[in-house]
Amino acid sequence: MKGKDAEKIAASYLQKQSLILLAQNYRCRFGEIDLIMQENDTLVFIEVRLRTQEAFGGAAASITPSKQAKLLRTARQYLAEINDQPPCRFDVILFSGSNGQNIEWIRNAFEE
Repeated sequence: MKGKDAEKIAASYLQKQSLILLAQNYRCRFGEIDLIMQENDTLVFIEVRLRTQEAFGGAAASITPSKQAKLLRTARQYLAEINDQPPCRFDVILFSGSNGQNIEWIRNAFEE
């Protein structure tokens, strides 16, 4: 499985959980957000991580404080473009296992 495949599977998985896909691979000068979805009134920024090896802490450990800061700046830019300030959160979808077969959804993975 490749990263883009993981993003598609994550989007499908979350849509089955009643989230609505608003944007995929949103890019600006600050960085990229893999998925932007809506759950009820909440805007959800989602980072998708795939790690087939658990070396160096696995998928969750790859979301470093500097990566979190980039995601926050990118999310602020997205919000500025839509001229709205709905409730927001940052979730993470982690794929692990030799073929990326294990999926874990972490809601509110980090905050500003």
